[in-house]
Amino acid sequence: MATVQIRLTEKQIRQIDELVEDGVYPSRSETVRDAVRKLVKV
Repeated sequence: MATVQIRLTEKQIRQIDELVEDGVYPSRSETVRDAVRKLVKV
């Protein structure tokens, strides 16, 4: 798996962290990977 660096706003990071804290995703990385999968339908 390749590594990609992205920049997010503080608000986006807080929202991702809330999803992780709520147990929706296990990590920030998995949250972003799922969002990309939904966008590009891999």
